Amino acid sequence: MSKVKKLMITSLCVALGIIVPMAFHTIQNAGVVFCPMHIPILICALICGWKYGLICGVLAPVLSSIMTGMPAVGVLPFLIVEFAFYGAVAGLVIEKVNTKKIYCDLYISLVSAMFVGRVANGIVKAIVMTNGYSIGAWLTASFVTCLPGILIQLVLIPNIIMVLIKSNLIPNKYSSK
Repeated sequence: MSKVKKLMITSLCVALGIIVPMAFHTIQNAGVVFCPMHIPILICALICGWKYGLICGVLAPVLSSIMTGMPAVGVLPFLIVEFAFYGAVAGLVIEKVNTKKIYCDLYISLVSAMFVGRVANGIVKAIVMTNGYSIGAWLTASFVTCLPGILIQLVLIPNIIMVLIKSNLIPNKYSSK
């Protein structure tokens, strides 16, 4: 895929990372529960690779915070770290893993990125927060509260990628092998 196409897809995903959460923020705590900004960042990384995923993971929350006030400035640094890791890890893993089954590769990439991003977020919070950040608080925030969002991501993202591949909008990583 050309660099121009990757930049366009990344730009679209950054824009979606701003627009999609706006709809969720009309409902109290829906952003925390459904994690709508995660979806375009992970899609960008899976399609365009780790560099573009990393860029999307940094730009989407920063621009969204500037333009909409969400995420709030207090949580923005933690989300930048988490989303940057999502983009980098998802992109790296999808490039390296090769099970010959695209759905399997997508799930390995998604789960790896989602776990590493949440761990990175927790480490940064544990370092920065002076009021004592516990493992329980991290587990609750990272895996319990957002469980609906995690499930939505695991169902939606691989299917979106497959639709894009089948419609020839993005290349199938196995088509030339």
